[in-house]
Amino acid sequence: MHADTTRVARTPLGASGISVRPVGMGLMGMSQFYGTATPDASVATIQEAIDLGVELFDTSDYYGASSATPGSPVAGFGHNEGLLGRALRGRRDRAVVATKFSARPTPEGRSFFDGRPEYVKAACEASLKRLDTDHIDLYYYHRLDPSVPVEDTVGAMAELVAEGKVRAIGLSEVTPEILRRAHAVHPVAALQSEYSLWERGVEAEVLPECRRLGITLVPYSPLGRGMLTGAFHRGAEFGRDDFRSTLPKFQGENFERNRRLVDALEAFAQEVGHTAGQIALAWLLAQRHDIVPIPGSKRMNYVRENFAATSVRLSADAIAHLSALFDHARVAGGRYGALNTLPDGTDD
Repeated sequence: MHADTTRVARTPLGASGISVRPVGMGLMGMSQFYGTATPDASVATIQEAIDLGVELFDTSDYYGASSATPGSPVAGFGHNEGLLGRALRGRRDRAVVATKFSARPTPEGRSFFDGRPEYVKAACEASLKRLDTDHIDLYYYHRLDPSVPVEDTVGAMAELVAEGKVRAIGLSEVTPEILRRAHAVHPVAALQSEYSLWERGVEAEVLPECRRLGITLVPYSPLGRGMLTGAFHRGAEFGRDDFRSTLPKFQGENFERNRRLVDALEAFAQEVGHTAGQIALAWLLAQRHDIVPIPGSKRMNYVRENFAATSVRLSADAIAHLSALFDHARVAGGRYGALNTLPDGTDD
């Protein structure tokens, strides 16, 4: 397979002056949604990832506060940031830290979103303490608070930049209109949204708007929450502590139809000498040099595999073949089910 697309070593985050290697790491699964993980093992994996050369690490104050299904055990609000803070000791200058605010848990186990300027400031201070750092490289507005104009929230984020507590700001899962309004208040460096071979909703309007404004897209769940790696076979079952048990794409006939698409992806990957996951990431990276996927993993062997995807080159024909294989009409099931209170995920 020949290369007709050249990837440079680093990708800029908007016009912020920050650049990163083009595959980052999502940490959410170390605290919730995809089964259990031990804190010491998670910290060791993050540290090994830094030593490998991974630079962008994505977390949120909310990760750990919610469970995949009612009644599942949870780690606690801020748990994930605490893991990253531990892992960064002695390595902080080698990592680009991205975290988020606005999602807050209720005593009933649900969530709400708080974009009030005073909360932005308080949330940032709390995150800085948990991360054990004096600045956050990329601070995301996790989900919009419908009761607060986005201009007010982003204005407070801009003040954090002016104070040196935040280097750049980002948004997550917003419309092009909201993106424009936010960008008019302060330059937005990155937009985080779900994007992968089997979830391409951003291509119609969101991605073109990002490119018009010079905003980097940071796809979460770039491996289809593990499905695009070929890890799950027909008849697979997901426990109550696994977020995938609530998602339409992973249920019943939808799962079987989607698994047939993955069969074809695996066959293609085998033919060219890479893994299915690497091909899925390479397809994203080949879209243009303004995308930084953040696959997640609790195991270092998968981190290495994901990071190696930056060396995979796809021809124009291969890209077109993969795009057609996972055409929207062929993928079965929507993004989220009725049980999901915070439809978000940065890892697989």
